[in-house]
Formats: sequence, C-alpha cells, structure tokens
Amino acid sequence: MNGTVSALTSRRHKRPSPTPTPANAAMSKNPAPVHKASFMTWTLHDAVHVARHHWIPCFFAMGLLFFMGVEYTLRMVPSSAPPFDVGFVTTRWLHLLLASSPNLNTLLAGLNTVFVGMQTTYILWTWLIEGRPRATIAALFMFTCRGILGYSTQLPLPQGFLGSGADFPVGNVSFFLFYSGHVAGSVIASLDMRRMQRWELAWTFDALNLLQAVRLLGTRGHYTIDLAVGVGAGILFDSLAGKYEESKRLISKVVSTTSNGAKEALFP
Repeated sequence: MNGTVSALTSRRHKRPSPTPTPANAAMSKNPAPVHKASFMTWTLHDAVHVARHHWIPCFFAMGLLFFMGVEYTLRMVPSSAPPFDVGFVTTRWLHLLLASSPNLNTLLAGLNTVFVGMQTTYILWTWLIEGRPRATIAALFMFTCRGILGYSTQLPLPQGFLGSGADFPVGNVSFFLFYSGHVAGSVIASLDMRRMQRWELAWTFDALNLLQAVRLLGTRGHYTIDLAVGVGAGILFDSLAGKYEESKRLISKVVSTTSNGAKEALFP
C-alpha cells in the first residue's frame, strides 16, 4: 500500500519536460535583444538631417532656450504697477492719435462694429441659409468658453482705455478681456470661407481682423495676449466643431446600419 502511494506521489510531482519546439529552440538560441536608449544611436549625420529637414522644431527649441533665459533674468512687474504689454508699447502712437481725436476714435469704433456684424451675419448664414452648422457650433463653443475663462480671471481694465458709444458691445458696457471674441469670431468665419474656397473673402476678413487687432491695442480695449489667444481659440473651436460633426455622422451611420439590420432580420 505504502509503495503504491509513494509511486502515485512521485508520478504527480514529476511532470514531463516540455517537448522542444522550433520556437522554443529559437528563443533559447536568440534571447530578447537589449535596446539602447534612443539618443545613444544618434550620429552627426542625424543631427545635420534634423537641422535641414526639421528646422521648424529646431527654431522653437532655440526659442525655448532663449525665453528660459529671458524669464529667469527679467524683473517681474510689481503688483502696484500696470501690466507691461508690448502691443501697447508698439501702438503708443495710435493711442495718442485716438486720444486727441475723439471723432476718429468713434469712426473706427463704428467700422469695427460693422465688421463684427459681418462676422455674425456670415456665421449665421452658413447655418440658416446654406445648412452648414459647423461655424455656428464653433462660435457657440468659443463664446461659452470665453465667458467661463473671462469670469474666472477678471483682468483689470487697461489704463488709458478709449471707449466709444459706437463700439461693440455698444454703449461701453462691461466686457471680458480674455480672450478676444472679436478676433476669434473672425478666425472662425475665415476658416469656413477657406473650406468653401472663398479665398478672396477669407483674405479680406484676415486683413480686417489684423486692422481690428491694431485698433483694439491702440484703444487699450484688449491686451496682446487676448488677441493672440483669440486666434488660437478660433482655430481650436473650429476643429472641435468639425470633430463634433464627424462624431454625429458616425453615430448616425451606426444607428442606420443597426436599424437596417433589424429590418432585414424581421423581413428577410
């Protein structure tokens, strides 16, 4: 009896060795290679290739190093002093001109309001008349986000602000500085024009947008950062609106395919 138990136990614990296969043999002969870090494989030829064919990232790499030096050596603006804005420095001549000519300031403000009306009209036209809602969706995304950010960090009104009753918002009511809805709305309209190959109209809007930005700096109606982020916001929310439309098309396609499959199952 004891001999039988010991024999069974020995059989249970002694597992047969795996039968060698070609894959096992190859793994035993060729172990997994040890990869070197990527930078250890770089050569001078690689560096020259990057500098020639990828000069844009190289340019921004130099910009990173330059502004790291600027940032860590620049004296910060005291909390009691007004913000420093390079756009205000550049447009000081225009600010002095508009401050001394209220009628000119009102005229330019009125023309700017007309341009805002052109943006709004075009964006609504693409949806209500042409049946293409992307620009309208982008504007809704953009202005809602602008409201959230503008309320979250309320920047002080720049010193020397030159308001006008003909400006938009009309009547010198309060408004959010960050970011510029004027600029972002124009970018959204311009991008839609380019998609529809309305090149002349797009370039016209871009030129008017540039003039609008210079005027806003000259009147101290926006900081430079408001205008720069306005351009980025227009591009961003136009892209998000496009992704939103694409996702809805995919969902509609899936639902349509599923419903057609169900009908075929019920009525083969």
